Amino acid sequence: MTTANDLTLPQLGGDLGFATGEGAPPPVTPKSPADLAPLRDVPVTLTAVLGRVRLPVGELLRLGPGTLLELDRAVGEAIDIRVNDRLVARGEVVLVDDRLGVTMTEIVRPT
Repeated sequence: MTTANDLTLPQLGGDLGFATGEGAPPPVTPKSPADLAPLRDVPVTLTAVLGRVRLPVGELLRLGPGTLLELDRAVGEAIDIRVNDRLVARGEVVLVDDRLGVTMTEIVRPT
């Protein structure tokens, strides 16, 4: 009869006992800018969010030319820059030859 004391267990090494190529995650290789070449022509939507306001539908229907909407951002406060509705950076509004532009001030790391 075999008891629990008679069993010998294999020692786990630094690879946690995974056999090479079987069940082990593939090694992570660094990516270079050339790896992104196939994606360079994929269109994305870039949005600079100046602020938001929440309105009841009845008030929304009464909006017209000259209506002033008070946004949830203060003058000089950072604005959100989104790509396909995902926050990627923050920036500041700037004037460029009588047009509005955005200067990126911070890249937001994914969580």
